Amino acid sequence: MTMSIRRVAAAMAAVALLGLPLVAQADNKHVSEALEHAKSAVNHGKQGHADAVAQHSEEALKHAQAAGVKNPHLDEGIKHLKEAVTHGKAGHADQATEHAEGAVTHLSEVK
Repeated sequence: MTMSIRRVAAAMAAVALLGLPLVAQADNKHVSEALEHAKSAVNHGKQGHADAVAQHSEEALKHAQAAGVKNPHLDEGIKHLKEAVTHGKAGHADQATEHAEGAVTHLSEVK
């Protein structure tokens, strides 16, 4: 009986260890989505579409906040996304685009 308990414990430990990369992949998916939306925000901003910068930055922000990764680049990316949303909603395409570019730079560095 002791042997079966050890096997169950070993199996549970193996499952837990195998599950960790799945959690990391899920977090990275949010970072990837945030990065894609931030890039779209930059592209729209270069065309002068402040409202689209705000929309894409909001989507990027949702994903970045959902990532659950502790990383200073993620934190900086979130700050830039918040500023991009604020400036985009105010119609400041140039400033919104600069912040979206900052978000892209930082989000690209999140590992």
